[in-house]
Amino acid sequence: MARLGLSALKSLLRRAGLRRSKRPATWQPPTASWSRPLGQGWSSPYTVRYASNLDDGPNHGMPLGGFGAGCIGRAPDGSFNLWHLDGGEHWFGVLPDCQFSLFESNGNSSRAHALAVESSRDASRPEADKPLQSWDWYPASTETKKTGTYAARYPLSWTHYEGVFDAEVSCEAFSPILPGNYQQTSYPLAVFVWTLRNPSSQPLDLSLMLSWRNTCGWFTNTDSSAEVHFRDDGSPEHNYAPAIGKSEGHRNAWIEDGNCKGVVLGGDVSSPVREGEGQWCIATSEQPGVSIQRCSRWTPTSDGSELWGSFSRDGSIPESNNNRRSGAAEPVSAALAVRCRLEPGQSIEIPVVISWDLPVTAFATGTSALRRYTDFFGTSGQNAAAIAAEGLTHWRQWKAQIEAWQQPVLERSDLPEPLRMALFNELYDLCSGGSLWSAASREDPVGRFGVLECLDYAWYESLDVRLYGSLALLQLWPELDKAVLRSFARAIPAADATPRPIGWYFTQGKGRVEAARKVKGATPHDLGAPNERPWDATNYTAYQDCNLWKDLASDYVLQVWRTFKLAPNGEDLRFLAECWPAAVEALRYLKTFDINNDGLPDNGGAPDQTFDDWPLKGVSAYCGALWIAALEAALAIAQQLQLSTGLDTSAEQQEFSGWLAQSRGNFDTLLWNGEYYDIDAESGTPVVMADQLCGDFYARLLGLEPVVSEANSRSTLNAVRESCFETFEGGSLGVANGLRRDGTPLDPNGTHPLEVWTGINFGIASYFRLMGETETALAITSAVVHQVYSGGLQFRTPEAITAVNTFRACHYLRAMAIWGVWATHTDWQRIPGAEASG
Repeated sequence: MARLGLSALKSLLRRAGLRRSKRPATWQPPTASWSRPLGQGWSSPYTVRYASNLDDGPNHGMPLGGFGAGCIGRAPDGSFNLWHLDGGEHWFGVLPDCQFSLFESNGNSSRAHALAVESSRDASRPEADKPLQSWDWYPASTETKKTGTYAARYPLSWTHYEGVFDAEVSCEAFSPILPGNYQQTSYPLAVFVWTLRNPSSQPLDLSLMLSWRNTCGWFTNTDSSAEVHFRDDGSPEHNYAPAIGKSEGHRNAWIEDGNCKGVVLGGDVSSPVREGEGQWCIATSEQPGVSIQRCSRWTPTSDGSELWGSFSRDGSIPESNNNRRSGAAEPVSAALAVRCRLEPGQSIEIPVVISWDLPVTAFATGTSALRRYTDFFGTSGQNAAAIAAEGLTHWRQWKAQIEAWQQPVLERSDLPEPLRMALFNELYDLCSGGSLWSAASREDPVGRFGVLECLDYAWYESLDVRLYGSLALLQLWPELDKAVLRSFARAIPAADATPRPIGWYFTQGKGRVEAARKVKGATPHDLGAPNERPWDATNYTAYQDCNLWKDLASDYVLQVWRTFKLAPNGEDLRFLAECWPAAVEALRYLKTFDINNDGLPDNGGAPDQTFDDWPLKGVSAYCGALWIAALEAALAIAQQLQLSTGLDTSAEQQEFSGWLAQSRGNFDTLLWNGEYYDIDAESGTPVVMADQLCGDFYARLLGLEPVVSEANSRSTLNAVRESCFETFEGGSLGVANGLRRDGTPLDPNGTHPLEVWTGINFGIASYFRLMGETETALAITSAVVHQVYSGGLQFRTPEAITAVNTFRACHYLRAMAIWGVWATHTDWQRIPGAEASG
């Protein structure tokens, strides 16, 4: 056998991905990432406030998958436990056979571990009943010994293993979430780039295995009823009964596509394809110096020895390409293994991709949508391998694009590192918040989009909530923000007289009170729910009568002008013109609630704004300020359209100018108390409402005439800071929604006033920052970020936290308001890629 020369050997190693390198310094989590010792538990995490609300515990990691494509989540203990693969629905549970494993031999000894901790398998089942008894699980970190680190800075995550293998082992995982990109951002795949290095003086034989369950057909609701039930907090919900465990018709087979080598996991597919039907694919790339083995079929409910026996012995797996169709109680998994030898000092990168092609998401019986990624991969449900092949071809390019996008934020040393971390990690909800993104059409050139308010309040794009939370979407994917606002423009003129019981009255012991679902001209609260017809059947929530809300029309008009003025890809006159008729109709409808003709809509006593458990009566500071800002925005829209398109808006300008003058003349007279604004004009409630001047914030952000004077704004912010932040738990939790001027609660048992709302806090912090009070802005933001990311709430950020360590409404849309803190900096539009479209 001929010997290779030194130069030829080095060339071969480079082509193989094998390289010699110096021993790196001790691994540290990347800059501005959230991190936690691998598998270490939480001693006292936040727990849910209401028993009926969702609480899966703190073991949440970053989600993987494209917007609207469904996602999976790998937790800080190494398990895959989040499965949001049915649009708008939630399933949380560990499938232990869905896992990476590593074998290592140094010639004298060997070891093999599944790369998740033992407790992740299924804590709810007795030990004797747990599957995969033969597998060896990775040891968890403890308070005294760390066996690895999990870190995340969305859409990137890292898992580093230490002190168990001779090899240095780490994994970087991501999906191609790219600002301004409307193709790859929709892809249903996750890329795992494993880096293995031999720091020892002996050769190491290594084998990296991925095993995966065939779950085709699981993620579809078997309960077709759209019946609404009321929880103990008065909010509506629907049943979700996924077909977990279904196995009939499953079959797995090898695939090879260029240098992509793997296994496709499929099932029976109807014509046309139904929800949950399609394929999965696990695959890796061929490269010199490695060998790839594949097992198309093994039983995941056994002790696992059919796979683990050979893998733990020498790193091999039994090769098979058995694509036999499974029966009704015959679960089946597949596996692939990548084997290599590393000489001392050598390292290798092994990319592994998990992709899925589940093209349909269904709603009420007979209605469904194709997912956005089908515009690029077709609708057959047979393209998981093609998706995987694209991932293996382009992952380096995608990673470089993500890093280029994030770098300007990472370099901002004037912003605390936890804030920079949270800016990225709070974007997780665009992926895992039940997001829908439909295929494109002539009417919707990038498709229709929506994110749930949260999983407990499972309806899309609550308009009052997205006033805050959509600041991220605006700055990074502005065409999706426009798509949402176009859906509201179509909904405002619509009507649905169907009567429904209003939940709040039940909670007050007032019996059954009914209201029409949607009144023509009323701005809807939301774009519907996943069990009905989202985008078209609006106002799903029935906790309050949303036709009576006094902030929604203002919220809509402000968001339309905001998106036109601030979208990084430039001003879009067509979008503005499309939304204008609905904006006019919405404002005219809201003006009908001006009971005493003072120019300002009156709140009605039952909660009728975003604080929907907090009654306001008469003119209120919160709704009144938004109304004045919205009238300024409407005038700006009217003037822009007349100037740029020739549309005659003179009548509307005259109408809105009259209302505005009257409103401005009465706002301070009715509400200003000399230091801050009273919560409303009629209830006499003696509290400082923290978010009372959200309308002034929006007006100033958009360059409109401020709602109040600078002196009144600063005086109000000072009262908010002292009463609701510094006095409340010493500023350690954030800003409470409403307290007396001395910082004491009006009602010690109150709900909304005593809660710290994460998104509202980020909005208030943005207001402080816009007014030049950066120190207070960062103090508020830091307090909330600390509570979320130290309290086991990461990647499930709630709407509200309390001083007694409870939370409410996790996976909440409004928390993306943290991007308002970035938006109030002058150079926020310079994020690479955000201005792109496609």
